[in-house]
Formats: sequence, C-alpha cells, structure tokens
Amino acid sequence: MWGCGTLRWGLGAGAIAALLLASCTGAGDAALQGVTPPPGAGNGDGQGLTCQTEPDDPGRRTLHRLNRAEYNNTVRDLLGDTSLPADAFPADDHSGEGFDNNADVLSMGPLLMEKYDAAATRLVEEAWARDVARPIEDAPAVRLCDPNRAGGDECARRILGRFMLRAWRRPVTDAEVARMMTLVQLARSRGDDGATGVKLGLRAVLLSPYFLYRVELDTDPTSLAPHRLSAMELATRLSYFLWSSVPDDELLAEAEAGRLHEPGVLDRQVLRMLEDPRADAFVENFAGQWLATRGVEDAHPDPQLFPGFDEPLKQAMRAEADLFFREFLRSDRPVRDMMDADFTYLNDRLAQHYGMRSPGGSDMKRISLAESAERGGLLGLGSLLTVNSHPDRTSPVKRGYWVLSRLLCKEPPPPPDAVEGLQAPSTQARTVRERMAQHSVDPACSGCHQLMDPIGFGLENYDPIGRWRTKEVDTGEPVDSSGELPDKTRFNGRAELSRILKEDPNLTACLTEHLMTYATGRSIEPKDRCHVQVTARAADASGGSLKDLVMSVVHSRAFQYRRGQGGSE
Repeated sequence: MWGCGTLRWGLGAGAIAALLLASCTGAGDAALQGVTPPPGAGNGDGQGLTCQTEPDDPGRRTLHRLNRAEYNNTVRDLLGDTSLPADAFPADDHSGEGFDNNADVLSMGPLLMEKYDAAATRLVEEAWARDVARPIEDAPAVRLCDPNRAGGDECARRILGRFMLRAWRRPVTDAEVARMMTLVQLARSRGDDGATGVKLGLRAVLLSPYFLYRVELDTDPTSLAPHRLSAMELATRLSYFLWSSVPDDELLAEAEAGRLHEPGVLDRQVLRMLEDPRADAFVENFAGQWLATRGVEDAHPDPQLFPGFDEPLKQAMRAEADLFFREFLRSDRPVRDMMDADFTYLNDRLAQHYGMRSPGGSDMKRISLAESAERGGLLGLGSLLTVNSHPDRTSPVKRGYWVLSRLLCKEPPPPPDAVEGLQAPSTQARTVRERMAQHSVDPACSGCHQLMDPIGFGLENYDPIGRWRTKEVDTGEPVDSSGELPDKTRFNGRAELSRILKEDPNLTACLTEHLMTYATGRSIEPKDRCHVQVTARAADASGGSLKDLVMSVVHSRAFQYRRGQGGSE
C-alpha cells in the first residue's frame, strides 16, 4: 500500500482521514490526468478530486512469472496432471499488496529453476504414458500421432507446434517450430527414436521463458505510448485472472479469429468463464488472499486454551468463506450485501463450533441466518476472525487493521520501531479494552490506535477462534463490543459495525482496487487512482454486483492496454 502521505480516504470519512493524516507525514500525490474539481462536497475520492475518464497511461507491468497456483493449474489443463507439482517449489512471495501473483515480487532463483527442470521431465514422461494408454476415452494431451511410424518428422512437427501454441499462449512461427525440431533430429542422430526426440522438445517448451512467464511484447520497449494488447495477450490475461490457468480452446478460437476485443464477445466469454468450475481458482486465489481467509490453514491457536481447533474445523472454515464469496460471484447481489448477508454455509463440524443447529452431514450447506443475531456477513466468518487473532487472545488491532486495509483501503502506517506488545492482565487493566487503552497512550501510537481499535472492539464478541462469547477467555470479564469512530459515530457489535461499513462509499472502490491489483498482477499506484474510481463507478452503474465489478475491470484501460518501460522506471 501507499505511504502516509498518499493514503486514500473514503467519502463521508473526513474525521477518520484527518486523524490519520495528522499522525503521518509525507509528500502528496502528483497531478493526475483526467481529474477535475468536484461540483460539490461528497464527490470524487474524498481528496477533492473527481475522475471523469480513465488516464491514458495503463501503468507499468513487470514480466510476470507463473506463481505456484498458476503453474499447477496450467500443467493440469495442458497435460492432464493433477499432482500439484508446484507445491514442491519454493513458496511465492505475497508481499505484493497481499497477493502472490504480483509480478514485481515473483523472482527466479537457481533452486526454482532446478525444480522446473525436474518437473518438466516428469510431467512430459507421465503425460506421454497416459496418452499411449488411452484416441477413444479422451483427447490426448500431447501425443496426437505416433512419431515412430512413417512420416515421423511431420508427426513430431504437428505435436510440437500445437503444444507450443497452447503452452506459450501465442501463435508460433515456423522458425520456432523448426528450432524445436532440431531436438528431434539430435535424438535420432544418437540412436533414439522419434518419441524420445519429441519428448525432449516438449521438455524444452516447458522450460522456455515463454511458458514460465506470461510474456507480453512491446514494439518499442522504451516507449511510454500505450497500445492495446493483442487478442492472444488479452485471452491470456483473462484466463489467468479468472482461472489462474491457460486459455481453453473456445477462448483461443475467439482470440485467433480476432473477435475477442469486441465487447459482446468479450462479455460472453467472461460470463462463461465465471460459470466454469475453473473459476474456483478465482475464489481460492483472489478471495482467499483479499479476505486473508487462506491464512486459516496456518493458524495455530493455543492448544491448551482451544483444544478443539483441528484440521476438519480449519477446512470447514475455509470452505465457508469460499462458498460465501462464490455465491456473490454467481449471483447479481450487490457486493455491499456481503457486509450484512443473512446466510452462510455450514456442516455439522462448523455448526457445532458456532453453537448452531447442525445442518446434517459433513457437506457444507447453505443456512439462513435471518433470525440469528450472532452471525452474518463477512465479519461473522470464523476464518476471518481466527486469522486476525493471536494464538491466546483476540486482537482488536489486527481485526481493525484488516477492516481498514481490506475493505476501505485506508491502511495505517506500520508501528514505530521497538513498540512493546500488549501487557498481561493486571488489577489496573483486566480486559483487552483496558489493556489496549494502556498500551496506546504513547503519542507515536495513539493516532492509528484510535482508528483501528474501536473497529476491532466491535468484534470482541468473537473469541480467538471465531466463537460467540459474552465474557473474555482469560479473565472472565464481560465483553464490551461498543465503539466510537473519530467522527463520533457510535456502534455496538458486529451488526451495527457492518451496517456502517456497508454504507461507506469507499467500499466498492476499495474492492475494485484489490481486483485491479490481482487482475493486472501489479501494485496500484497513486497515479492509478482514476483507473480505480472510473472502473468502480462503471460497476456501480451496472448494479454493483461482483460480476459487474469483474466485467468493469476487464473492460478497463488498465486491463486491456500496456506500454513499454521508461528509462526512469
């Protein structure tokens, strides 16, 4: 996120903005293209600016290496391999705005290259063996013909050319295919058969930068003049945005025919892809990182305090969050309804954990919460509440920080160096609220704590593993879930806090920012503010559903255009 001087303030949050700004120092934003003064208060992005159009500049984009999820899904769809080979690769860096598909932090090292080589060898051998074993059940992944029979060279050329097109996600030239054919000829010159040479070529395709990276080319790499992506490049961006994988045959056909840039064709492809089971990757990789619910897999609450927190419960919590998000992805409900939705998904294990009536069975089922005051909306998800807690206690700071950064894009600056942690309960400060008040008296900390802590206190009725409670675990003191924001807005508990957040005009723009970050694989910078604002406004005008947001991002200039990299970048 941005530094203190470039924080984004939502509409109707002037007091909050002033408080944080007073606690931060830094340079202001540069002038923006397409920005005009607002006609009145409460317009624009809360900084006195309104964007009428998207900027011409689509922003800089680094060459994008496939991350682990993308590699796994790509070899699944290319070769029919479901062994998740990339799980053995070094972990991806997710410091790029909280997403592990940010090209700026997807580095390449010797160990990773060794893993790629070993994976390519195994993947090709196993795919070839599967193809030999099965014309009739399924279409072959790679072995379209037998290169050991008469006309072996033509067969090899056909296999390699088709595989290069799909693996490299672009048309290939005769010269490129001819270079791969030299490997077939090399194998034969050493006494090996045609199949061995073809497999050597297939391995080379999987080790090429054109496979390991999502390559987009500029006629002049130093020019800052924007240009539209080619149809194949657009197809690749779209498929990795929604599927974390390669384009399928239908998407490739539209791209090869030159129709994909047509709005009607593009819209039909987006809607089709969102209905496809492969869109589960969007739920797992975008929603799981935006909401941070993917982190529940690494949560380890104190086993002495919470002995019932086990793997089946983790899996159910993660499934609840994924299914909740998926329902919004496949319906026309406004994304704002996420804040106070009156349903969730439970199985018997999670219902028992929540103290609710069991739905019957281990499968997750949709449950109405219309008469439940304890659950509802994003802020009632057990996974979200757990990952934003400490192993032995709740954390109003972490929960408040999550709301600010993930829902409102008002990320506070990092804490000062050598800041002390929360003190243990004492006779002077027994409850978490009293201990937090004692902790935040330091002037260097108080500004941001006054913003984060009240939001986090609104979720204090949920213990460190997301169960409803009325008393604190370690002291037995009554829970106080009331809060007051700097603008004097008061609330009590999750339901009232959720309603305040639902009405915040910055909610849609913030989700749009996270979507654009994930979709383009790069950080959103201050000069991109108009991309975000115009895209969010277009989605709201269409109804404000999650599908509207996705469609608006796909049609944005930031998604469909690129430029070269200037010498100063």
